[in-house]
Amino acid sequence: PASAPASDMCKGVPLEATEIGVTPTAITILVMADVGSPLAPGLFQGNIDAVTAFARRVNAQGGLACRKLVVKTWDSKLSAEEAKNGLIEACRSALAMVGSNALFNPDVSPIVNCPDKGGAPTGLPDVTALAVDVNQQCSPVTFPIQAVAEECPVRQGVRPLRAFVGHVRYFLRQVPDLHGIFQVPGDLPTTVQSATYQIAAMEREGVRWDAVVKVSGRDTQAAYTPRIQIIKESASNFVYNGSNDRAMINVRKEAKAQGVGSVKIWACSLACYTRSMLSQGGPDVDGTYLWMQFLPFEEADANQEASAFVESVGRDKIDSFGAQAWQAAVLFKQVTERVVREHGPNGINRARLLEALRQTKDFDANGWMGPKDPRGMSDCFVLLQIRGGRFERVHPATKGEFDCTSGNVVTITLDPAAEAAKIK
Repeated sequence: PASAPASDMCKGVPLEATEIGVTPTAITILVMADVGSPLAPGLFQGNIDAVTAFARRVNAQGGLACRKLVVKTWDSKLSAEEAKNGLIEACRSALAMVGSNALFNPDVSPIVNCPDKGGAPTGLPDVTALAVDVNQQCSPVTFPIQAVAEECPVRQGVRPLRAFVGHVRYFLRQVPDLHGIFQVPGDLPTTVQSATYQIAAMEREGVRWDAVVKVSGRDTQAAYTPRIQIIKESASNFVYNGSNDRAMINVRKEAKAQGVGSVKIWACSLACYTRSMLSQGGPDVDGTYLWMQFLPFEEADANQEASAFVESVGRDKIDSFGAQAWQAAVLFKQVTERVVREHGPNGINRARLLEALRQTKDFDANGWMGPKDPRGMSDCFVLLQIRGGRFERVHPATKGEFDCTSGNVVTITLDPAAEAAKIK
């Protein structure tokens, strides 16, 4: 019956090699992440740790579709060439890509046109944790866990884009006249463009920008001296960091060194939900807000999937990128089991996985994250604040809950490339 567990349907069935990456004994997936670049060593190691730990857990519980789940890894090294090579390898050897995070990924043709076992250009399922490049975001075979801002297929020029503003509305309730600086992640054209509609959305909500400045992951604290001068001259009460945790640590340490006292709200995204934010930031980052769209690790006991992630990966290795990779693996497992229930254990192929992914509309990783279409954005979020060297829930107040207010996601119309060119 369709309602039977997928594993029950394997009993007594001689298993077959049904697709590239599917043998009678194993299902192979590939996770690709920027790990080995000297610019950011170990950047997305959390993705690899999460997917390999997920496979260990699945195999310890009997496997997937009565087969062992095998994980291949690929280091994309912050290189478009290596990312493309990883896509080619995944097409050649894996059923799907799962939990990946490669920032330079402009040419996804190797997976869009990837031939299946029969030679048809079916495409390779890409259940990714994060897709920054719009070509990957809007690929017909890509299903990201993190929000997709674009309305696909991507058009050039002025177009509508989705932006999350739930956290901004919370800040404005605390400080109605917010004005300050936005730190734009300036190392890649795609990351600069991704900030443009966030900047515009915050402005439309009521934030006034004293300055919009590019920052780099390679900047030292000294590079923040002129940026702090802007804050002092404008008596800014708001700083939003759209870059990584290092950028937030640097701006806060330099602000303290220069005696800045006007800022009421220091805010960041999920990128600041890291162990290094606490260990390297120390008391200087106390009070920093950060918003996220899944329940924090500190509340793992409130959700079984979060608990499984923390237990399997280990508290010394977990990070926000790894969490999204694990969530991607959960989605892959769910759609694979759906295919088995509908077509049997020898019915697994890329075409059926892609169809099951397209039919998924309210994925929530078993309640760990706010429900979303894998090609869209969730209305749900949780707001944390660093207090005394710990991440603590601020909003909503109740443990295990999300704010899923309608209107937390808005649509902004602009040309990201044109707006990015204005940011110096």
